[in-house]
Amino acid sequence: MKNRDFQLVSTQSLDRLVHAWTGYFTFGLSPAALMLAYVDWQAHWAMNPGKQAELLQNALLKSTRLALFAVNALTDPKPLCCIEPLPQDQRFSGEDWNRWPFNVIQQGFLQIEQWWHYATNRVQGVSCHHEDVVSFAARQLLDVFAPSNFPLTNPEIIRATIEQGGANVWRGYQNFFDDCQRALTGRKPAGTEMFQVGKNVAVTPGKVVYRNHLIELIQYAPATENVHTEPVLIVPAWIMKYYILDLSPDNSLVKHLVDNGHMVFMISWRNPGPEDRDLGMEDYRTLGVMDALDAISAIVPEHKIHAAGYCLGGTLLAISAAAMARDGDERLASMTLFAAQTDFTDAGEISLFIDESQVVFLEDMMWDKGYLENQQMSGAFQLLRTNDLFWSRIIHDYLYGDRQPMNDLMAWNADSTRLPYRMHSEYLRKLFLDNDLVEGRFEVQGRPVALSDIRVPAFLVGTVKDHIAPWRSVYKFQLPADAEVTFVLASGGHNVGIVSPPGQPERSFQIATRAEGDRYVDPDTWQAATPSREGSWWPAWESWLSAHSALVPAQTFLGAPNRGFPSLCDAPGVYVLEE
Repeated sequence: MKNRDFQLVSTQSLDRLVHAWTGYFTFGLSPAALMLAYVDWQAHWAMNPGKQAELLQNALLKSTRLALFAVNALTDPKPLCCIEPLPQDQRFSGEDWNRWPFNVIQQGFLQIEQWWHYATNRVQGVSCHHEDVVSFAARQLLDVFAPSNFPLTNPEIIRATIEQGGANVWRGYQNFFDDCQRALTGRKPAGTEMFQVGKNVAVTPGKVVYRNHLIELIQYAPATENVHTEPVLIVPAWIMKYYILDLSPDNSLVKHLVDNGHMVFMISWRNPGPEDRDLGMEDYRTLGVMDALDAISAIVPEHKIHAAGYCLGGTLLAISAAAMARDGDERLASMTLFAAQTDFTDAGEISLFIDESQVVFLEDMMWDKGYLENQQMSGAFQLLRTNDLFWSRIIHDYLYGDRQPMNDLMAWNADSTRLPYRMHSEYLRKLFLDNDLVEGRFEVQGRPVALSDIRVPAFLVGTVKDHIAPWRSVYKFQLPADAEVTFVLASGGHNVGIVSPPGQPERSFQIATRAEGDRYVDPDTWQAATPSREGSWWPAWESWLSAHSALVPAQTFLGAPNRGFPSLCDAPGVYVLEE
């Protein structure tokens, strides 16, 4: 029996090692998951002669239209197009693409794209998940061969090369060579050196007032004579480093709150290593949210706390708030969730990478090292928006030879972190795969928690273009909620929509409050009925916080040395500097 058990462990270890090494070449995607989706689609496509006939007819019609367009384009400078690009597709928006033969090339490519969309969608019998995966894979392969990606079929590149005498090609080669060197040596992308943590990003004055194995708690220095009595605790995601909410002084949410008289505390998560492989969601709750609340309660006693969570930090905050409500812990004055999901039924395009096969593959990758590299996760996010995040950069940096200017948000995005094996496995299985939290099966300290137990006022923020936490998914918190909920739908995406300081152009938001006991309104009806406002949503949130607080004179010291919470060092602390 012992020999059999030993053999089983050995063979499983071999399987896991093969999966781990395969993952380095597949951006962390499971080949088996892709194959299962393809076989499902191919088998049902072969059994649907009606669909095949429809696609054949469609191909003949498109070929005829393209042939007529090509003939007309020889004599007519503005022929009637066969197909218009989708509104978000800017690859062929330049005037040069309307000249022959490039107008024929781009029209042919767009028609092929549309044909494959028809071919991979609405095939009877194919599971929705497999259909989405096959459609996504087809789109990625087609994007590789887009005429905009090749110098000889991109008229704008040809024009730039002629006008610059080939200088753009030389600059592009230098950029490519520099990026290869940086990738091989593990250095960060070009331009990130201009943004250094503690020098020109994450510079809001403050002190680290508590530290444990997993977090540093930063208390920011008051900037006004009077401050609101209820402190604000911000729980950022640990997928990336905390300072997205304290970037440069002109776009720091922390500074905005401090300048408006709020006492602000921020969790800075430690970057885990192999020794932290067994840290789970419960460790992040206890060592993170609960230890931070204990420290703040000692530093600012007898006052409730406004807690805000971003992305995964918001999901953890919701779990913590539900457990606190279950156990009679009434320290929260309110809860704010920035682009944070609690119901993962419609988790957006990222769910393309989440099924049993994919989760097992990721678990084996993490098993090898004890953590998931951020590069592997960011690769999946880039695949969701290859035109915006990958091919546009390739064209701009290597074909035009012009570096895209680095900004603080891009530099933060390159400051990667790791995810512990156990925590990430629990997150994927219990939340994404099984949706335990919203269905009342997620356990804290051996007992399930329910979001409906949360009775404090809630403020939710979703963003229109969020492909990580789609706003309709964020909105779903209102289904189990039994409290007052204010929902904001902001312009922008997962990061830009949250980092939205006042004064930025082309920013807008919608906001409405559902009082406790009001009937539920579905998201589409809510969006149609709620007026849009120009500008940033930050002042609206700050006013909402202020409405739940009173003003008192600010203290000049940070921490509480007499209660065991002395100032340990200046913000931003040491954990954020760990590689």
